[in-house]
Amino acid sequence: MDGMLSQDEINALLNGMDLGDGSGSDTAGAAGAGDAAVDQSLLSDIEKDAIGEIANISMGTSATTLFSLVNQKVDITTPKVSLANWDTVLQDYPAPCVFVEIQYTTGLEGSNILILEERDVKIITDLMMGGDGTNTDGELGELHLSAISEAMNQMMGSSATSLSSMMGKKIDISPPTASLVKINEMVNNGAVKSFSADSTFVKIEFRMQIGDLIDSTIMQLYPIVFAKSLYEIFMGNSGLGAAPGPAPEEVSAPEIPSVTDSAAAIPVQPQMQPQMAPQPNAYGGYGMPMQPQMPQMMPMQPQMSAQPAQFGAFTPEMAAMIGQENIGLIMDVPLEVTVELGRTSKTIHDILDFAPGTIIELEKIAGEPIDVLVNGKFVAKGEVVVIEESFAVRITEIIKD
Repeated sequence: MDGMLSQDEINALLNGMDLGDGSGSDTAGAAGAGDAAVDQSLLSDIEKDAIGEIANISMGTSATTLFSLVNQKVDITTPKVSLANWDTVLQDYPAPCVFVEIQYTTGLEGSNILILEERDVKIITDLMMGGDGTNTDGELGELHLSAISEAMNQMMGSSATSLSSMMGKKIDISPPTASLVKINEMVNNGAVKSFSADSTFVKIEFRMQIGDLIDSTIMQLYPIVFAKSLYEIFMGNSGLGAAPGPAPEEVSAPEIPSVTDSAAAIPVQPQMQPQMAPQPNAYGGYGMPMQPQMPQMMPMQPQMSAQPAQFGAFTPEMAAMIGQENIGLIMDVPLEVTVELGRTSKTIHDILDFAPGTIIELEKIAGEPIDVLVNGKFVAKGEVVVIEESFAVRITEIIKD
């Protein structure tokens, strides 16, 4: 009948399927090979949750720092923690991407890698240079890598500060290094940063949104040893990882005899004695007998009378004399005098275009008096004069508060 399979066709299909005995086809065995090669049991669910919490707090402070650099709203969502290898990472980043390696120098031993898409790096770099984030044409160059390295340096620096508070110890990093890589070529050449080509590591995925310009996934990779050390320090510092100690043994209170029993009553001395020899007590041993509590009387305080304080007259002449004496103590203190011709503001993009012969326009008009500042405070105005071969300033006006 039309649409029906013959027995030979059914047998051919069954022979091509993976029946669980290793006789399946190569195509079926390759499907999901990346996930099957990762042993998720190397990290427990509790460890994954703790590492995710650490990464969440760290990236929260990093997002705040990135906002100050790009002047755009930055949102980094809750991380997703799993175990991965380079095959699974390659599925997420088949195109060239940017590797940012962060090395810990104090408090922790090891490093981790932050992976960003090439386009995201171009947008962040353009925003840092005062652009609108749309200048993403051309190849990724040294300027982009240097800018993203500085951004990551500030972001991961604030992250290290959060880790220090969380872990209860000082944690610091070295300046991050950024490079443009192709993961498949990197693995084939054996040039894998901080990881072996066939290693399994912790993959932490974040969704990063920057204004309306970026909505993509960034990834952080931890070696398993480094991740476990983070977990141990975090749990030890929070007190959650300490094993419960043995329950204290219950101690029964001694049975106190009734005071109505004259044979077992505790002897009481009616008066205080300078020295008393030990006497048998009600418990069959020797000890000092109990003494009655004597009420303590507080001594009477004499009633104090309060009177207003009397001060001598303070004349303006005395104030002037004291002021002169005080100013004499600081006459030899050096002060920094600055003569300011004018000011202006430029973007990073404009400053990078500086070259010999570049003219920088100031906000002051030609011939206008210049400002004289003492320790940064505006105190006078003046004009530039030339004495022999040196410039000087003639004071024309003193600025009074």
